[in-house]
Amino acid sequence: MERTRILFVSGLSGAGKSHAIRALEDLGYFCVDNLPPPLLPTFSDLVTHHVPEMSHVAIGVDIREREFLDLFLKFFDELKSSQPNVELVFLEADNNELVRRFSETRRPHPLLRYEGAPVIEAIQEEREKLALLRQRADRIVSTSDMRVSELKSILKKYYGKGEQEELFKLFLMSFGFKYGIPIDCDLVLDVRFLPNPNYVPDLKPLTGQDQPVRKMVFSQGGEAFVDRTEEYLSYLLPQYIEEGRSFLTVGIGCTGGRHRSVAITETLKERFECKGFEIRVIHRDIEK
Repeated sequence: MERTRILFVSGLSGAGKSHAIRALEDLGYFCVDNLPPPLLPTFSDLVTHHVPEMSHVAIGVDIREREFLDLFLKFFDELKSSQPNVELVFLEADNNELVRRFSETRRPHPLLRYEGAPVIEAIQEEREKLALLRQRADRIVSTSDMRVSELKSILKKYYGKGEQEELFKLFLMSFGFKYGIPIDCDLVLDVRFLPNPNYVPDLKPLTGQDQPVRKMVFSQGGEAFVDRTEEYLSYLLPQYIEEGRSFLTVGIGCTGGRHRSVAITETLKERFECKGFEIRVIHRDIEK
């Protein structure tokens, strides 16, 4: 058990528990949300004694019924008194912010007594119900003026697994439009405006990884395109990193995915490797 870290995540409805669970999952935690308190002893025994690879576990706790709260508090007190690596994070926000969030999402507060009732009454009732849980928290995080990326940074700071800082990854994927646009791309660039080496008999059997093909592509507009794309991505990538993204997938497409898109992808790879980015390249249709 000493090497198994169990982190409970709870707090007020609308304060960001779901975002916190997803962030911890990205950090490598095994996450379970809204596990009923009667199942908690069985689950904790399972992960600590029978599944040794689960060294970091996060459990979302969403308690509104009085009997569930009593069960959880009793279980948590016993577990924490006997084990060193058990913690509770409590998320909250001020009333005005919570009212705004429920208004924007148009989702009813779970403690709303009837349709049209003031949401502030439900928020205050939940505060009172969770007061004893809040008192037991090892860390209280107010998300009132916090972006999701900032919440993720806080969780990473205090509950990261102590591994080396993960580098942002840039995935570059060449593809052919005739075979369909990849569904997992964040950005798609179209290079079909460039002259097509497929119509040059000596170049047709080659690919964009071969120097003759790259020479043709870059002597007829490819160089200017890469220059502008490099400038665009150099501006864009820091913004994604600031928002807490760990990777970005850029698709570069031509007609068949064998010549132009491959040549452009390979050159972008070389340029961004020089900038210190970790690059992964996929040539989806190069063999088709």
